[in-house]
Amino acid sequence: MTRTIVASATKEIIIGFDQPFCVIGERINPTGRKKLAAEMVAGNFETVKKDALEQVAAGATMLDVNAGVTAVDPNATEPALLVQTVEIVQSLVDVPLSIDSSVTAAIEAALKVAKGRPLVNSVTGEEEKLEAILPLVKKYDVPVVAISNDETGISEDPDVRFEVAKKIVRRAADYGIPAHDVVVDPLVMPIGAMGTAGKQVFALLRRLREELKVNTTCGLSNISFGLPHRHGINAGFIPMVIGAGMTSAIMNPCRPQEMEAVRAANVLNGTDPNCYNWIMTYRDHQPAPAANANASSGEGAAAASSSSGNGRRRGGREARRARA
Repeated sequence: MTRTIVASATKEIIIGFDQPFCVIGERINPTGRKKLAAEMVAGNFETVKKDALEQVAAGATMLDVNAGVTAVDPNATEPALLVQTVEIVQSLVDVPLSIDSSVTAAIEAALKVAKGRPLVNSVTGEEEKLEAILPLVKKYDVPVVAISNDETGISEDPDVRFEVAKKIVRRAADYGIPAHDVVVDPLVMPIGAMGTAGKQVFALLRRLREELKVNTTCGLSNISFGLPHRHGINAGFIPMVIGAGMTSAIMNPCRPQEMEAVRAANVLNGTDPNCYNWIMTYRDHQPAPAANANASSGEGAAAASSSSGNGRRRGGREARRARA
């Protein structure tokens, strides 16, 4: 059975088909977060610290750490900032880290200070990236995320994405990196733009599991991009990709609806023995206050409707207003 081992200084995590789903917290990433980017540039890491602690408290198995605050000469600025961010995060929490950067120098700088066995995020099928990242992965003996695109871009054809993943696994082997240390990202497309995106990724995940025998990950919220009430789509997507073979995802663990879906999938998939984690998490769970209020209103309306005929009509109208 394929097992990818990641570790912090004190904690080892296994990503695998027979393991609980690995939740990689996405919040420590300034991309699209102007306030966070400005804070990090100014040397203010209070939001980073808050996000690290909150994500672990919410159930994150790992944390993704990104310091890509600017497109202006990132080779000069990003290595030192990523190192500082990694050191701060690992001083606060004991979960393994995913070192996330498109800058090779930043990845190597962070690998030098990261404790344990972090995950490198990421390498693509582009020759330049393969030749830059795979030697680092071998040198530091760490696993790597393999993103299924190459010089031709991101293909809408899942067969092409599978072939790119296969190429990366093969090239990794040339460097002495085993397949169990390659975690493939099959690239989830937005379902709002491509109606077959869900079925595509389910089929692709099964091939990656059965043919390449690799662990997998994705940017989970990509599936709902552009749609209203995105967290409902994400929560529905989670158990389906887990059922198809996905073993980890970069996601926001601070969304209760999505974490409930993860924990429920672990129960139903047999990776939460005796429902232990589910019970320990939810045994004291209380309904949301809004649900209690609605229930109370409904009980009051029901009582009113049990009186005289006119009372019943008034009670019915009141109940309808309360429900609305």
